[in-house]
Amino acid sequence: MLLLTKKDIRQVFSMKDAVEAVKQAFRIYSEGGSVIPLRVNINVPKHEGSTLFMPGYIEKLDSIGVKLISVFPRNPEKGKPSVPATMVLIDGNTGEVCSILDGTYLTQLRTGAAAGAATDVLARPDAEIGALIGTGGQAFAQLEALLTVRKLKEVRIFDINYASTESFVARVDKELACYGTEFKAVKSSEEAIADADVITAVTTATQPVFDGRLVKKGAHINGVGSFMPHMQELDEFIIQRADKIFFDSQDAVLAEAGDIIIPLNKGSITKDKFNGEIGQVIAETLNGRESAEEITLFKTVGIAAQDIVTGYQIYQKATEQKVGQEFSFE
Repeated sequence: MLLLTKKDIRQVFSMKDAVEAVKQAFRIYSEGGSVIPLRVNINVPKHEGSTLFMPGYIEKLDSIGVKLISVFPRNPEKGKPSVPATMVLIDGNTGEVCSILDGTYLTQLRTGAAAGAATDVLARPDAEIGALIGTGGQAFAQLEALLTVRKLKEVRIFDINYASTESFVARVDKELACYGTEFKAVKSSEEAIADADVITAVTTATQPVFDGRLVKKGAHINGVGSFMPHMQELDEFIIQRADKIFFDSQDAVLAEAGDIIIPLNKGSITKDKFNGEIGQVIAETLNGRESAEEITLFKTVGIAAQDIVTGYQIYQKATEQKVGQEFSFE
């Protein structure tokens, strides 16, 4: 077995690699080339957390995987990541575990890459202004993914904790300086989304984090944070206003995402509003953006296909480059 740490993964795999891997994963999933059961979600109310088990199989790659991932929003108070995870990759030929990867970093990478992939195929090519709402553990990868697929001149960043916003901006000013983008800490979501071409929300909110009535025509929105029925960071106005709505997995989103479930249950939208899955756009069996004025929206809850394809490609590269630590239980 090969043990791969965050340092190992970063050594062999870039965000650009991750965006392409996730595009492949979405296409495989939408074309029926994978077995991806709905994940098991165990709530841990005592600690305001939840733990999810995400299994799957990709026949084309002869690869099986399961990711164990938790969401414990209070972990940063303990100096721990809010979304700790471990990825177990299994050889589809033998059923043996071939690699254990740092699932925390893998999750950040592939989740950022999901919004990056959707932005690449749906946002206007001339997008210049970005907005990022939320500065938690997933935020850095989300921002890096946006910058990987679009040459943004400016990104406005908002979090309910302004000190966290300023700290995050100071970090990205240093670590993402190579993109030549101006990063601005702002004190309201209204200021963040004003005239924004691309908006990414990545929070654990249970109430909408920006006013969908203020989103400009032609914008693209990524809804990343909501992954349970009671969670909602996108309001009903933007769901109603969006000209095109795509999901990573329609089944998973309709089972898990409050952003969509809440307005459906209230009757403010119907399923006719939904266009399909982003994998179908990537495969060119569905049209994505068809005009500069359309508002496009991508809602993701995350699917195991992303982890397996991304994990498999990381494992292949690490093996080729002799990176990581070999170990066995014998």
